[in-house]
Amino acid sequence: MPQPSIYFTDNFFSAGLTTIYNENKEEVGTLDLKSAFTSSIEVLDLEGKIVTKGYFPFFSRRWVIEDGNENELGALRQRLSFFSKRFEYTTRDQYTYQIKSEAFSRDYEVFDEAENLVAEFKRISGFFSSPAFQLKNQSEKLSNEELIAVVMGVSMINKRNSAAANSGSR
Repeated sequence: MPQPSIYFTDNFFSAGLTTIYNENKEEVGTLDLKSAFTSSIEVLDLEGKIVTKGYFPFFSRRWVIEDGNENELGALRQRLSFFSKRFEYTTRDQYTYQIKSEAFSRDYEVFDEAENLVAEFKRISGFFSSPAFQLKNQSEKLSNEELIAVVMGVSMINKRNSAAANSGSR
């Protein structure tokens, strides 16, 4: 059963709290972007309790997602592709999801192992404002909070790639 869309933003400097809303503009949680220097996030429920968190382990290219008790839920990795953006999210029970986007698109699709579409997300603003994301979750296995951590992981990996490309061109 498809859930309603949810919306959340990434702060311009990637630090601080932002509200997570449903499509009725009701608050459903909070996204805590811990710091521009640590590249980690926490997804909090309405009571302020940590539901999921995501981060890059020291000297790692993978984005690890944990629950509020620090149990690993899965890991996100970028996959090499020339004409598209591809990521792979593997859960702790070794179930793998493919995340795909066209090369210059802001729209992403998440597929399960049977190649069923289980979620979609897209960046809906940017340039001079903080990026905002719309997430549509159709998965029966992945919670909204886990998928928010996945979306932010894709965003963080893309930011790292951009920073590396910009520093290499000087």
